[in-house]
This record gives sequence, structure tokens and C-alpha cells, in this order.
Amino acid sequence: MNDIAKHYDLLIDENNDPVHDPEPLRKYMDKWDGQGFIESLELNKSKSILEIGVGTGRLAIKIAPLCSEFTGIDLSEKTIIKAKENLADFENTNLICDNYLSVNLGKTFDVIYSSLTFMHIKEKQIAINKVFDLLNNNGIFALSIDKNQSNTIDAGISKISIYPDNPAEIESYIKSSGLTIIKQYETEFAYIFIAKKKLK
Repeated sequence: MNDIAKHYDLLIDENNDPVHDPEPLRKYMDKWDGQGFIESLELNKSKSILEIGVGTGRLAIKIAPLCSEFTGIDLSEKTIIKAKENLADFENTNLICDNYLSVNLGKTFDVIYSSLTFMHIKEKQIAINKVFDLLNNNGIFALSIDKNQSNTIDAGISKISIYPDNPAEIESYIKSSGLTIIKQYETEFAYIFIAKKKLK
């Protein structure tokens, strides 16, 4: 198991579950994505969704009721177990414990999104190229990246290394993948990119 999965497994052991955070803390987390981010996904009951880095389902619990099929992937087994508990009321969910970069999902999606996960991915161009491959034509990719440029996360007794997201580089990766950026904006703590797969 890698350090990232261990870090998030430990958070579950400490009963850290953002789905059940008190309202002030949920509003704080919204500063990285929030309602505007969800609206940018242009959800409806016919669409299939993939979340990269689903966590315990903080965003998924809002999005699963608004789509036909929801797939979430995460590295941490304990996090996925908790997400399955949190999303148990939704029969349209499929939660997978695996590495996004190497897993074969066997299908494509109308919407792919990720919030605060790409800092754990070193091969960012490869990750975004895979988004392009997994998106249906006219599909939407929404990405929230942290403004913090630290290369570590303090995990209490230890620190784990991360790969901070540079907005100019992310913009370049998205364009290089073949996706078309249709909107960029900032929240208090994040840069948001909304892109579309437009095949001629």
C-alpha cells in the first residue's frame, strides 16, 4: 500500500468523514468546489459520471441523485468502504478501490470530475489524457486544484509527499489532451477548470 492510501486509511481510523462534518466545516470544504462546481457538470438523469478520488463521498452524495450512473474510484480501501456506507441509499453507484491511472474501467462517461485529488498524481498529463479517452463526445471534465503549492501534507506524526498543481501547467495539460477549456475561475482556495470533449 502506498503512502497516500495509508494516509487516508488512517483518517478513516480517526473517524474523519467529511460527509458527516458539521455544517460550518462542510461550508469550509465548499471553498474548494461548492455549488458552482456541481452546476458546471450540467447533470441530468441520463448522464453517467466518474469521480476521480471519491473519498468518503462528500461530493458524490450530492451528485449521485442527479445522474443515471455514478462511478467513484479511490486508492484507500477504508475510504471506499466508508463511501459505500454513505451512498448505500443510491442504487446507481459503483465504487472502486484502485489506481485511476492503471485501472481498466471498461466504459466511457458523460462527465468526469475531480476535486483535490490531482495533487496526489505525479503523471498529470497521462491522467488528463486518460480523461479524454474516457469521456464521451461533448462530455465534460471539471477539475478543482488547490492553490496551496506545498509539496507535502502534514499527516500528524509524518508528512506525505504530494505533487502541487500549477494552474498554468494544468491548463497546458488539458489543452494538450485535446479537451477544450470552456470556463476557468477561482474560489477562495482553488482554481477550477471546466473542459469539454469536442470532436469534429
